Amino acid sequence: MDSNGSAIVNMDMKLKFEEVYKRLKKEVLADPAFDYTKDAGEWVDEMLDYNVPGGKLNRGLSVIDSFRLLKSGNEISEDEVFLGCVLGWCIEWLQAYFLVLDDIMDGSHTRRGQPCWFRNPKVGLIAINDGILLRNHISRILKLHFRSKPYYVDLLDLFNEVEYQTACGQLLDLISTHEGAKDLSKFKMQTYLRIVQYKTAYYSFYLPVACALLMAGENLDDFVDVKNILVQMGTYFQVQDDFLDCFGDPKVIGKIGTDIEDFKCSWLVVQALEWANENQRQRLYANYGKTDSSCVAEVKVLYGELGLEDIFREYEQTTHKDLNSSIEAQEKESVQLVLKSFLGKIHKRQK
Repeated sequence: MDSNGSAIVNMDMKLKFEEVYKRLKKEVLADPAFDYTKDAGEWVDEMLDYNVPGGKLNRGLSVIDSFRLLKSGNEISEDEVFLGCVLGWCIEWLQAYFLVLDDIMDGSHTRRGQPCWFRNPKVGLIAINDGILLRNHISRILKLHFRSKPYYVDLLDLFNEVEYQTACGQLLDLISTHEGAKDLSKFKMQTYLRIVQYKTAYYSFYLPVACALLMAGENLDDFVDVKNILVQMGTYFQVQDDFLDCFGDPKVIGKIGTDIEDFKCSWLVVQALEWANENQRQRLYANYGKTDSSCVAEVKVLYGELGLEDIFREYEQTTHKDLNSSIEAQEKESVQLVLKSFLGKIHKRQK
């Protein structure tokens, strides 16, 4: 299929995927376990529309993409497409739950080009309960659509484990960057990699593929190598994010980066601390995490002096080569296709 044909298929799938959201929302609001009042129903309806479908939907769409590749050469039924979309939306629901609560913890102001949910005057800290509801909706959706499936318990275990890993990653992030006085000495590469692995890589990269593998009748214990490759990819993705936050074009990435002002444990600052001499280290300590534009500019000058753009390009090249080697070592061609598809989407991305 040529690229135009592929784009049309992808557009059709996105439309189908969005239709499934409408059905799931109706089912959540009609859940017999709770008799919704008019006010409660309207609140949850608005809360869902505000927080769940607003992103790029990459994680959710990856489930059905991965399932198609795993079944390569075999026709997939309408029911399988629907169930793949349901699992994709469960991941989007999980993402919404994390973000609603993260924004409160970080004191953030905007998310996806609009005020964070808790910043809406009528919402405030009711958003904490909304986050809890979002998490509970996932269990209700899985029960409704997968209870009769032989892999139902494995799905529940998977979502529970990935949620736990992500919450632990958030803990590492919070105690490294928010606890007491700002302390750059905590920013070590080992700390950074652990935060990224647990906070981002498991739910963004491993979870969609694991859902597809379970749907395809596979045992996840047989795919430990695949999990490790996907976690590596998730780390690569976050390093790219950190790089683009500083060196990307705001018109292309759709936001102005603030990692320096926000005292983020970013790949760039960790690298800078590893490569800096004593004078450069003092300048970094004096300027990192300050909102003053001259302090931000000084940190960027320092990144330039240390050649961090070249260090990133070298990292990107080496990581891509290593990932390709690991992928080609996989026995199943269909699994290779899934992993190559993920890598192709993120390699040398500009946004």
